Amino acid sequence: MTFSIVGRSADGHAHGIAVASKFLAVGAAVPAAEADTGAVATQSYANLAYRPQGLALLRTGVSAEGVVAGLTAADDGRAQRQVGVVGADGDGATYTGDECHPWAGGVTGDGYAIQGNILAGPEVVDAMRASWLDGDSGWPLARRLLAALRAGDGAGGDRRGRQSAALLVVAKGMGYGGTSDVVVDLRVDDHPDPVAELARLLDTHELLFGKPDPETLLDLDGTLADEVRERLAVAGHPTANTGADALDAALASWAGVENLEERIVPNKIDPKVLGELRRLT
Repeated sequence: MTFSIVGRSADGHAHGIAVASKFLAVGAAVPAAEADTGAVATQSYANLAYRPQGLALLRTGVSAEGVVAGLTAADDGRAQRQVGVVGADGDGATYTGDECHPWAGGVTGDGYAIQGNILAGPEVVDAMRASWLDGDSGWPLARRLLAALRAGDGAGGDRRGRQSAALLVVAKGMGYGGTSDVVVDLRVDDHPDPVAELARLLDTHELLFGKPDPETLLDLDGTLADEVRERLAVAGHPTANTGADALDAALASWAGVENLEERIVPNKIDPKVLGELRRLT
């Protein structure tokens, strides 16, 4: 009833899942991931116990193939199940039970597992694999996973239609404020074009919570500092004086209100933050 990709970043630090389905709130059922451990997608009459059990097995060093074997061997309903697993290293693993609704199947390779059921045909997983393998391995994992999901959606996806999609990525200490391992956790629960909507949400997520590119940061001085100071005053965040520290404080205060605090760097300004300040004032 679903198509998904479970993947690991090229550097091995991030793990995640992208999934779509003609199913309400697929993100609440299919994906599970743990930083430095791996990721699991359970689907087709999903056995939600696969999520904690699969991560527990990965945590002890069991390979992705071993996790799939262990989960399905212990499940009397395995003939109707589908699962994909990626661990901290090595190939991903996938399983499709004999009683899954057609078309159903999956493909795997180093750091990925792709699977789906009730699909338009094998071209769905083939398109996802081609996107994953042909894509830039230096891209953020969320972008690579989403690109593969979009490729599967474009190839026909779930033959029943579209309803929901989700994207989950984890990496140690890379979540909000450095206090979480959850890099991206986005869900489209009920939408006529959920994969496109997921892409829109990821764009917004990257604007608000992405880290600034050090090579693009602008020095906050001279005429640019004057402009920023004037715009902050218009926005209701005047500087206490003309000093650099006061400008930093006012900019940080404004950014916090606009949910851009992850992009603040002392004595610098991210062009994306500047663009939002100009747009809003």
